[in-house]
Amino acid sequence: MSTLLESARAGFAGLAVDPSFRAAALENLESWLANPQVQDTLPQLQALIEAGRWDVLLDSFYQVLPFGTGGRRGPVGVGPNRYNGWTLATSIQGHAGFLRDQADPGAELSVVIAYDVRCYKDARGLYRSDLPNPLLGLTSRDFAEIAAGVYAANGVGVHILPRGSRTYVSTPELSFAIRYLGADGGLNVSASHNPPDDNGAKIYDGEGGQAVPPWDEELADRVAAVTEIRSLSYDDALAQGWVSELDPQVHQAYLQANLAVSLRRDRRDCHVVFTPLHGTGDTTVAEVLRAAGFQVTLEPTQSPHDGAFPQVPFGVPNPEVPQSMDRAVALAEQLGADLVMACDPDADRLGLVVRHGDGFRFMSGNELGALVVRYLLEFRRSRTGRAPIVIKTEVTSSLVARVARHHGARVVGHLLVGFKYIGDGLRRLERVGRFYNVEGSLDDFAAGIEESHGVLVTHEVRDKDAAGAALLLAEAAAWQKASGLTLVDLLEDCWRQVGAVTNSLRSLVMRGAEGRSRIQAIQASLRDDPLRHVGEHTVTDFHDRRDPRGPFGRLKSGTDAASRDVLVFEFGPDARVLLRPSGTEPKSKVYVELVGPPGQDPATALPQLEAQAARLAEDFVLALLDRVGLDLPRWALAISDLVALEHKAHFAQEVLPALVARLEAGEDVGPWLDERVAPYGKDAHLLVAPGVQAFLGTAPPSAAVRASLESLFD
Repeated sequence: MSTLLESARAGFAGLAVDPSFRAAALENLESWLANPQVQDTLPQLQALIEAGRWDVLLDSFYQVLPFGTGGRRGPVGVGPNRYNGWTLATSIQGHAGFLRDQADPGAELSVVIAYDVRCYKDARGLYRSDLPNPLLGLTSRDFAEIAAGVYAANGVGVHILPRGSRTYVSTPELSFAIRYLGADGGLNVSASHNPPDDNGAKIYDGEGGQAVPPWDEELADRVAAVTEIRSLSYDDALAQGWVSELDPQVHQAYLQANLAVSLRRDRRDCHVVFTPLHGTGDTTVAEVLRAAGFQVTLEPTQSPHDGAFPQVPFGVPNPEVPQSMDRAVALAEQLGADLVMACDPDADRLGLVVRHGDGFRFMSGNELGALVVRYLLEFRRSRTGRAPIVIKTEVTSSLVARVARHHGARVVGHLLVGFKYIGDGLRRLERVGRFYNVEGSLDDFAAGIEESHGVLVTHEVRDKDAAGAALLLAEAAAWQKASGLTLVDLLEDCWRQVGAVTNSLRSLVMRGAEGRSRIQAIQASLRDDPLRHVGEHTVTDFHDRRDPRGPFGRLKSGTDAASRDVLVFEFGPDARVLLRPSGTEPKSKVYVELVGPPGQDPATALPQLEAQAARLAEDFVLALLDRVGLDLPRWALAISDLVALEHKAHFAQEVLPALVARLEAGEDVGPWLDERVAPYGKDAHLLVAPGVQAFLGTAPPSAAVRASLESLFD
């Protein structure tokens, strides 16, 4: 052990990271090597050390995988900063203790456990295939059984699907099931739309939502304090009566809760092609739409439950990514279908593509949310005599709030990112009849909207749910179709009423300890010295959401500080940029919005706004990179934001110049190029292709080289 530690010490010394990260990594590595519960990982760990994989090792050990937005999520692997049986078990041990702390003495406690389709296959090729790897082949169900054993050993009963079940419980159905069964909490083993080798543990409270500050910090502190894990095998937990199989009636009740939001049962003339992107949405969205009477066709190649997501471009099963729906769009074109819908693997996010004219139009999460609100308020009838309530997060387009207010709704629109804050709004309406400055009850709730394709339209669920949104959008499409119109026409009508609004989202993926340092440095730099100009735009106002004088008041906890790590730059009344680190992925997220005046023709106003927003987003990103000493040519920003920043720099500074030189020399570049871009991700050529096109527009090489580049990245 001492030899391994000395090798690691020498290896870490050569990495350009904060010295505190190196010290923490060595301390955690020493603890891991001595931990009897993880001894089966030592062959792989030793191999990494012997191979000098210091970057991987440092990132695996410099911290314990953060207990972030309601749980832990990250790459499966060896070490405390990876998702594995140990980091899961410590989370569950802490959650079990937290539940016991909150309960009356001697109370019977229970949780609901859900899980997705993932199976760890080391797609990144980080570990030696010729050595034992206890993580290889572990499914989300396997992790769920580990969790069930920890809950059981701590006196907490578990509701879970029977072993071998071919069905799944999605994220929104888990939220519903907790409330339906009167459980004290829940767990979802899922990494949502993350890459295939990631996984996570998302923890829910007894209200079917996730704790908000300061209560989430109490849970995080309980998890951090775990020094001993008590666990049973799943078979022993089952034999001792701690495990109960989920009754199929729960699923039927969940479907009925979503069917109850229907507003126009007379309109069903809408054909939907649906893809679950290999996930669980076939049991939620598809079943709800069919039960409501819509014609639904499943895209066959992306319908099998498969955690490798083999038929999804880039291996990223996220309906925010338009290419994820390409196969379904092709099928819809062939069948003459009206809509294409998609879900991420845990079925809480919804993607939408609309047939319009001679083609199909992808809807952003902001546009999709505005359409749901418009349709809801068009036909929803008040049960209370009060105006309905729409709740949204601050980064969600003001289009949603503008449409809601135009149609008579009251809006809470300044919430922090995370659907847990919308769920907390429902809790407050239910318990105290008020949420911020809006008074009302659950019967007044119309919709909760988050820009990342998250919609909620029933208070029976306390997380985003693609099923209810899908039903209302299909009804809205049928309503429009009866008049020879589409949802695109409805969206354009919204723009005419309230003004064209364009929103642009950019992400800066920065992995590992070095990436985390950069993310933190960017935030700190902008707090100390906010930008005064961004390109041609002058900053007219700056807001730090941690400021106690702002809308959220004093900081409640460390978790509150993390959630409020949001910086807002305003450029007059009709333009803004928000910056925040992601709570679930290693990236900074930049949200840009520009607004035009009402009454303009969207066909002319929107393209101008979109071009301005794209330029402002690029200027802002370049300003961020300058704060941490990174220099990228503007054309490299066109490379997909799924590509990590270090890979964008590698392609711009090393690969493309060498590629052009090789092409000019008439060399065969195929295998050479494939090897260099492979680390960027699945379908790497497609990921960098927009950057190559942008490069050709700014610094065109010879005609022959240009033709070769276009052929390589077509």
